[in-house]
Amino acid sequence: MPQSAEKVLDHNELFKQPEYQDLMARKKQFEDCASADKVKEVEAFTKSWEYREINFKREALTVNPAKACQPLGAVLCASGFEGTLPYVHGSQGCVAYFRSHLNRHFKEPSSCVSDSMTEDAAVFGGLNNMIDGLANAHALYKPKMIAVSTTCMAEVIGDDLDGFIKNAKQKGSIPEDFRVPFAHTPSFVGSHITGYDNMLKGVLSNLWAGQERKEGAAINVNGGFDGYCVGNNREIKRLLGLMGVDFTVLSDPSDVFDTPADGEFRMYDGGTKIDDGIAAVNAKATFLLQGFSTAKTGEFIKEKGQEVVAFHNPVGVTATDAFLMEVSRVTGKAIPAELEKERGRLVDAIADSQAYLHGKSFSLFGDPDMVYGLVSFLLEVGAEPKHIVVTNSTKDFETKLGALLEASPFGKEAKIYAGKDLWHMRSLLATEPSDFLIGSSYGKFLERDTGVPLIRIGFPIFDRHHHHRFPIWGYQGGLNVLVKILDKIFDVLDKDPKGTSFDVVR
Repeated sequence: MPQSAEKVLDHNELFKQPEYQDLMARKKQFEDCASADKVKEVEAFTKSWEYREINFKREALTVNPAKACQPLGAVLCASGFEGTLPYVHGSQGCVAYFRSHLNRHFKEPSSCVSDSMTEDAAVFGGLNNMIDGLANAHALYKPKMIAVSTTCMAEVIGDDLDGFIKNAKQKGSIPEDFRVPFAHTPSFVGSHITGYDNMLKGVLSNLWAGQERKEGAAINVNGGFDGYCVGNNREIKRLLGLMGVDFTVLSDPSDVFDTPADGEFRMYDGGTKIDDGIAAVNAKATFLLQGFSTAKTGEFIKEKGQEVVAFHNPVGVTATDAFLMEVSRVTGKAIPAELEKERGRLVDAIADSQAYLHGKSFSLFGDPDMVYGLVSFLLEVGAEPKHIVVTNSTKDFETKLGALLEASPFGKEAKIYAGKDLWHMRSLLATEPSDFLIGSSYGKFLERDTGVPLIRIGFPIFDRHHHHRFPIWGYQGGLNVLVKILDKIFDVLDKDPKGTSFDVVR
């Protein structure tokens, strides 16, 4: 066999070797495969206008949705609080998925436990699993807080988390005063951003219970479900620090998913301190940087008497301007000259590259806030959004994005496909291709199938490393997004076999 200890081949090269090619060719004899010509015929049909019309009539089938399920978001949210162990009331298999998804995106371990519900729990309920699970988690991992969410199994049978947690405390599994916030996160409705929202509301409900609000001068900031939380949260903290603002980041997993390799394992690193989370009820206002993904939490905070200022993924000049000016309005702090210079540098960078951006068409898919922020940035640089697929769309998102597109001459031709999936996007790109596609790693299959070049911005990014370490928010983040887009544009130009320009300078 071609594999050896002296020269280890990864799967990309290994399966090209003659032995494996022969194995796969012989295997086809038993698969009753269609002929190569038939495969090409069907493939061509699925890229036709006729098939597109059939595809868009689908009602009962979803093919490759651009979303994940609720508990994934709950786990990410819980990971952002000091010493907090995410705990999922459900099966081990589900939790393995959530952990591996975060592992593969952040290239860091994701600490999360399950109480291992199986067939008997599905019949009789998961109370005993909760009693034993909380006891084991508390004893083994010594967290400061355990944040409980659910999977489909627990939700279908109707397990009562509040009652189960109280019962576990009465049984002595954990101390009576130990904090166990919870959120019901059924996977069969909503998406990962819904789960994030539910868990954030659950944590704040626990921390703020019984607290009488006394308004202070500080503000709260929350980034929502954000695959770039390592870079983005640090950038937001830097911006607020330059302004001299007193603030608390609600759910800050930036250190949890970016621990150093120095010989020490940190199960809980950084995160919003519990005491700071409790005191956050007294904030002057809360800034939600991804308002669509934290709508329920926003309403809860308003009910506590705080002002809530919502944004939608502040990418680029206009969105960062709006964020900083609102921070200045609420806190009374001036925007320093250093940030004005950063703004000017981003404007200069956009102007330098305008000729390559103007008029280029982009299709996008992803979460509502991410897509809204990126569309705003594209309009700002003179690019033209075309097909916009958002599987976990909301009416509020559709209304606001529609208004944003209508207000710009570059957005007139764009169309929003709410609730559609990536198989719909395939039909769109096959029949009306755009110049580029923006989305997560799952877009690579669309690129391969339709030839539309993919710019990887979103969640998850599995097939590229360390993108999450660099911000996409703020002026510096806008520059990072600009460079990502330009690099792909120049790559496509340089690969053009019909190109006649041999210029080194672009």
